[in-house]
Amino acid sequence: MQRCQLHKLRNVCDRLPDAVAATVAKRMRAAYRNPDPLVAQAELDALARELDRGHPGAATSLREGLAETLTITRLGVPPTLARTLRSTNTIESMVETCRDHAANVKRWQDGQMVLRWIAAGMGEAAKQFRRVNGYLYLSALRAALDQTMATAVTPTKKEDAA
Repeated sequence: MQRCQLHKLRNVCDRLPDAVAATVAKRMRAAYRNPDPLVAQAELDALARELDRGHPGAATSLREGLAETLTITRLGVPPTLARTLRSTNTIESMVETCRDHAANVKRWQDGQMVLRWIAAGMGEAAKQFRRVNGYLYLSALRAALDQTMATAVTPTKKEDAA
């Protein structure tokens, strides 16, 4: 799971005075640009500890889901593609278009109708799509995801029966 780094930064800074927010935003951006996810997480954890005393709400916001904001770094996504994937805005835009498309439906008959309207809404949203920056690296991302899934520990049927 990848959480939106831009929303995380905004949520943390919204809990801070303007003078502190600018410095914290700069440090968070620098940590998110770090190619080593362990170093990036250590920098963000250190920042959260510093915020604990004077701004505990911001520190809590920073810690919440912190590891998930570094997923693309952990997967080794190249910077061009990572810049696109750091934000969930593209997904949220598509979801909003689907919502708007189905807003006037008053009576949902069944699950198939819901699926048809979602598909139609996605078709409308697709008209606004542009090419993903770094799209040439999508195959590398797929390989990294496949490798991560292959090495993940999943129980076998024999283990489930025990």
